Amino acid sequence: MSVQGPIIVVSTARRPAFTAALDDAKMFPIIDTNWADASRAVAELHPAAVMVAMSGHAERDLQSLAKQIAARQPYLPLIAIDPETSLPDNAIPFSQGGGNSDRLNARLRAALRVRTLHATVMRRLADSAVARPTIAETDPVRDATVLLIGRGAGYPALSVALGERMGIVGALSIEAAAKHLNTRDIDGIVLGEGFSLRVVDAFLTVLAEDARFRNLPVVMTLDGLAPAYDLPNLEIVAGDPARIAANALPLIRQHAFEVHLSRTLRSIDAGGLLDPQTGLLTPAAFDRDFVSSVHQALARGGGLSVARFAFDPADARAQLDGARLLSRLMRQMDFGAIQQDGSVIVVFAETDLRTAHAIARRLSSVMRHTSHGKRDMRSEPIVTLAAMQPSDTAKSLLARLYDEGRRAAC
Repeated sequence: MSVQGPIIVVSTARRPAFTAALDDAKMFPIIDTNWADASRAVAELHPAAVMVAMSGHAERDLQSLAKQIAARQPYLPLIAIDPETSLPDNAIPFSQGGGNSDRLNARLRAALRVRTLHATVMRRLADSAVARPTIAETDPVRDATVLLIGRGAGYPALSVALGERMGIVGALSIEAAAKHLNTRDIDGIVLGEGFSLRVVDAFLTVLAEDARFRNLPVVMTLDGLAPAYDLPNLEIVAGDPARIAANALPLIRQHAFEVHLSRTLRSIDAGGLLDPQTGLLTPAAFDRDFVSSVHQALARGGGLSVARFAFDPADARAQLDGARLLSRLMRQMDFGAIQQDGSVIVVFAETDLRTAHAIARRLSSVMRHTSHGKRDMRSEPIVTLAAMQPSDTAKSLLARLYDEGRRAAC
């Protein structure tokens, strides 16, 4: 297929073997260049993607090229073929594995989709006349959550290596992993040891058949399975935990960036009323909607309850992860917003205190499975509940949420 800009292939050879897969898929135009001319080619040709053959290159050349590519907008994919050393954070690894070069097309298409989404968001932001959300300039992986599946001896070390960079949801079984995938926003899967090839094959087959997870990064540490699955971001990485985490990081970063772009696009479609970081309402939109909801509930005699989810104020990652979970899991008729102190207030429409307590308990229980940096440290939100009384105003109802005497043990 024709792409918006050429694909630059950088190598020491004149024509790397993997380009045959691009030719077979009619990916054009493809421009070959050497390492000495790579920087100039990127600057002058405005490529849609850059692919580098890692054999025989100087590591400092890749670092310099990756830095140049990272500064370009919209997102410019950088794919490193058969890496043998540590990669820059924005270099997506691809291991051919002796005959798997046909998977390269799927990997490239997935990356180009993120580039197109980024270009769409940039265009919509430039054309939007309403309140404009912004594309976060922070590293997307800081807010990412990875699902670590395993139960072998290497699990603790792998948990630490990943937890230094992102949030982790641990699963000791495939069944537990499936539950997390259905309830959480996961930016990648690292599949460790402790499972038979048959179990892993069944798990990957299910992922490939579900459109929700097909493009999810999956990094396996277990060798012996040919990656013949419809999973464009599947990688098999052997070695120590640090190397596994380093190879997983670029794929997870790309997915986290794609999710952020999708939230930004929804915020634009909502006229700027949604926070692109969390998917919840912006504070101003929440205040307006809350005052209106209290007024209508008092006038019509309906029930209304509010819950405050308070996280560790020293852990910004836990706060953001909790806010995104609430945005994903709360009912469609409910709404909420993150507050200045990092807590999240959720309004439960037509709900009494007993029902609100049950809902809040279910929401908070999901958050207890996420660790942020330190092993066995979990996100444990403190939940405060309040139900609207006939004498309440919006201000008085919110004030009761900060009353320590009404804290609920969820």
